[in-house]
Amino acid sequence: MSSLLSYILSADFLYMWIRVATPILFPALGAVICERAGVVNLGLEGIMLISALFGVLGSYFFDGLIPGMLVGILASVVISCIFAYFHLVLHADNVLCGTAINTLASGLTVFLLELVTGEKGTSASVKSYSFPTVNLPYIQDIPVVGHILSGHNLLTYLAIVAVFLVWFFVYKTPVGLRIRAVGENPNAASSVGISVIKMRFLAIILCGVLAGFGGMYLSMGYLSMFTRDMTAGRGFIALAACAMGHATPVGAFLSALVFAFFDGLSNILQVLRMPAEFVQMLPYVATILGLTLFSIQQGMQKKHKNQS
Repeated sequence: MSSLLSYILSADFLYMWIRVATPILFPALGAVICERAGVVNLGLEGIMLISALFGVLGSYFFDGLIPGMLVGILASVVISCIFAYFHLVLHADNVLCGTAINTLASGLTVFLLELVTGEKGTSASVKSYSFPTVNLPYIQDIPVVGHILSGHNLLTYLAIVAVFLVWFFVYKTPVGLRIRAVGENPNAASSVGISVIKMRFLAIILCGVLAGFGGMYLSMGYLSMFTRDMTAGRGFIALAACAMGHATPVGAFLSALVFAFFDGLSNILQVLRMPAEFVQMLPYVATILGLTLFSIQQGMQKKHKNQS
């Protein structure tokens, strides 16, 4: 127990905690935008997976980091548009649409991976560019603090900045106001000339872009290659973080940190030679417990509101 606490309180664990939170935070912020528009995007897992692969393949074929990033974002936008078209235009159930996107992504990525590399597991045989690490001036020279906050991947800092950008977009811009209006009362928004479908379409695309960055971080930051089903449920954990954070950017950020803590804890338990099955289930058990507590809290609030 003492060795576990020493690991958790170490600067290395805190550094890893921030690192592990990045691929959860990006899609969680995207889910916030969708939730505010009145859409639950259950296809986050598939969008992340598609972007993770296409970012690697784009950087390989076009021989550069920026082209790879653009290809990854484009792929996430295309998949998001497919989800939006079926859900908003054809009125298909969002659960079915999200499940279809996730299933499609799981199979398509393996097919394309084998087509390009001849392997079904990883893209290790092709050259992949990675987002650079950034050493923060002055902060990197501070003992302990510098080791925790400096030296992260560029996308990690972008994810933290994205919290403030999404907050500003949702609460301080006219488009954000329209998105919130559509989510809170679509009939009232439509009566004043706001296109519900256009606003929700935009929200889904923006969500896809953010989820795409989360996927590319996994294959071009956290690792330097794509591996099969590497998202490992992070899209669903991001949805849980959005729900626990009451669909607010700051709330999603804090919830993402909670789930990332247990994800990082599972890595430590592997070092301590805990049973592999227990280690692997820990992040998902934390997600279930978090959603259970959130549901209980919501039920108590509704009961109190009805009584008053």
